[in-house]
Amino acid sequence: MTPAEILPPPSPRKYWTRRGLAEWLAAELCDGPHTLVGIDHAFSFPQPYFDKYQLSRDWPTFLDDFQQHWPTDGAGTWVQDILHRPGGISAARSGNSRWRRLTETRSVSAKSVFHFGAQGCVGHSTHAGLPWLRYLRQQLGSRVHFWPFDGWCPDASRSVIAEVYPRLWNNEYPREGRTGDQHDAYSVARWMRETDAADMLRRQFQPQLKPDELTQAQLEGWILGLA
Repeated sequence: MTPAEILPPPSPRKYWTRRGLAEWLAAELCDGPHTLVGIDHAFSFPQPYFDKYQLSRDWPTFLDDFQQHWPTDGAGTWVQDILHRPGGISAARSGNSRWRRLTETRSVSAKSVFHFGAQGCVGHSTHAGLPWLRYLRQQLGSRVHFWPFDGWCPDASRSVIAEVYPRLWNNEYPREGRTGDQHDAYSVARWMRETDAADMLRRQFQPQLKPDELTQAQLEGWILGLA
């Protein structure tokens, strides 16, 4: 089956909002079949961030702390508004663009989660998206396995939400008139479907990392499909 785009409900907006998508996804995963969901932004921050702010090595606690300082899930709240607010609360939880997660150094081309070079870059998408991961975790509880924070080997009885990086696969499939964003989503969905059909998906949940790297990656997150 070819991946199909799901359009947002009718509204004055042309595209999905993050809130609308999170609410739709929560409803789908609550009542629908077990699903693998790929989201194209970082799920956590580099280890030096945790060191600097003396944060617990616990992902749900990290999400709570982040949302307190970057409440980008609030109505009318934008990343750039918090980022450029003089003396704002973001100053208490800022990062360094030289810090990179282990998965980013392994992928070579992935940028730092603190790179805010332009609208739409990884810094903006990550800082806008993290509070909605927290929302999904609160709404869905044990129905969903957030990989790899809930463990490296998801149980087949739960849906899985994982970080993806479309550049790993978007050159493998013809574009066929899709926009860049549409083709990224198509490539991720098709790769996941084909990998599952080939019974190779479980191997993708177990990257070849040393024990200390596994510990670091379970704090920082890992890109699904990256060896």
